[in-house]
Amino acid sequence: MEESKKKWEENTLKNILNQKPERYESFESLSDIEIDRIYLPTKESDEIYLDKLGLPGEFPFTRGVYPTMYRGRLWTMRQFAGFGTSIDTNKRFKYLLANGQTGLSVAFDFPTLYGYDSDHQMSLGEVGRCGVAISSLADMETLFDGIPLDKVSTSMTINGPAAVVWAFYIAAAENQGVDKRKLRGTIQNDILKEYIAQKSWIFPPEPSMRLIIDTFEFGSKELPKWNTISISGYHIREAGSTAVQELAFTLADGLCYVDAAIKRGLDIDSFAPRLSFFFNAHNYFFEEVAKYRAARRIWAKEMKKRGAESPRSMMLRFHTQTAGVSLLAQQPENNIMRTTLQALAAILGGTQSLHTNSFDETLALPTENAVRLALRTQQIIAHESGVTDTIDPLGGSFFIEQLTDKMEEDTYSYFNKIEKLGGVIPAIHKGFFQREIARAAYKYQRQVEQKKRIIVGLNDYRVEGDDKINIELLKIGPEVEKLQHERLKKLRQTRDNKEVKRTLKEVENAAKSEDTNLMPCLIDAAHAYATLGEFREVLVGVFGTYKEATDLF
Repeated sequence: MEESKKKWEENTLKNILNQKPERYESFESLSDIEIDRIYLPTKESDEIYLDKLGLPGEFPFTRGVYPTMYRGRLWTMRQFAGFGTSIDTNKRFKYLLANGQTGLSVAFDFPTLYGYDSDHQMSLGEVGRCGVAISSLADMETLFDGIPLDKVSTSMTINGPAAVVWAFYIAAAENQGVDKRKLRGTIQNDILKEYIAQKSWIFPPEPSMRLIIDTFEFGSKELPKWNTISISGYHIREAGSTAVQELAFTLADGLCYVDAAIKRGLDIDSFAPRLSFFFNAHNYFFEEVAKYRAARRIWAKEMKKRGAESPRSMMLRFHTQTAGVSLLAQQPENNIMRTTLQALAAILGGTQSLHTNSFDETLALPTENAVRLALRTQQIIAHESGVTDTIDPLGGSFFIEQLTDKMEEDTYSYFNKIEKLGGVIPAIHKGFFQREIARAAYKYQRQVEQKKRIIVGLNDYRVEGDDKINIELLKIGPEVEKLQHERLKKLRQTRDNKEVKRTLKEVENAAKSEDTNLMPCLIDAAHAYATLGEFREVLVGVFGTYKEATDLF
């Protein structure tokens, strides 16, 4: 016991007392009580604090991935934004940056998510409605016009055509004169959760995995500051999963990517530090906090098992978005309170970046006023609540620690089930994840209908006029689609179509060669102004498309 106490004290002195810099020289409460960086048990009576919790910035990272956490630097404040044309969204980006946002997060419309050009017949009626329309490098250049890409961090929520859209971004940066090695940001690029939950896939799982490992390999060599995947539990939760299912399925997907990269021959420490995660922040406050803490601990242990030696390879860094599925059309102002509680859970859980939903998002794309209010929510928590002055303030709570342990235990139970089915991809083909989520969603819906769970404004505390919309809404008109059609027509007329044909042929040849990384060819074709739909057509010709089995349930 004396030896473990000594070790604890040495680690405390080294990692807690001497880490600099911090945002302020000291942190005090409103009563002038000095707040320590982290709070430890006053008497060492149980090695749980060494084995399960450790210290922030040290294995197993339960208490946070950085030694100073928010005392050193606040999380990145991102507001998911994208609508209409790239011109429209460029204006919104500049508005958000001017109001204190510290990172950009791009929402794409449905045609872009599925790899179609805006003038494809499948795009009719959907252009620019749920995100920004991006059909070529020209659109990407307009999207970031006047925004220096070496100065901002950009997150892009794109999956099926992620490698192509990333190529557009890299090409846009190069055309700005920015060295791609300076680019910071994330492509979501998580195709496994598409088969599990969100359903915006293009290719079958196997070639999709090949594309993702290509981005890992290329990114580790050429874009050392870029996160080449954001392994996403968010959409799994939005589909109706429980918090445990979100945690287990997300980490299982992540480990599947890691194992595939190792099989390719990549050294785990060459790519693992650039893996990131994306979690949901839902309503049950303490469970959400425990979920994030358990996620860090599980990931650290699993990466160590796979041979990771660098501490950065074992750190689970994550972005959080408050739960869109929790927002109500009834009494929409109540969504502000829901978002605030969810954001607080994410921060107490140690998130690295955060998007707070706007209160009007269940009705339409958010207005500027609603977006500003959502951003102010984060800023008020950061600067006025005091929760950022110490690390892991809920750590050591009997409830939180036992809940964290239970979530870890239940996650490993799911890992065992997935392993018995042959792994993640075989489990997808067998409908395992889809069935589990469907059952959870059905159970929750029945609880709401039977008033076993009260949802304020929905199944209780209703008032007359709840169903009337009396707030300003942002609407996307048909002129967006018309403008996009005109832009594409002009692009095809003015570009060098021989160069487009040549570079797309190289993409096709590279796709047919399993030993060739596709990213250099994709970037070359992007520079030639090949369109997203043209990339899709070439790659579908080699890889085919995916259709989900109809007998999953």
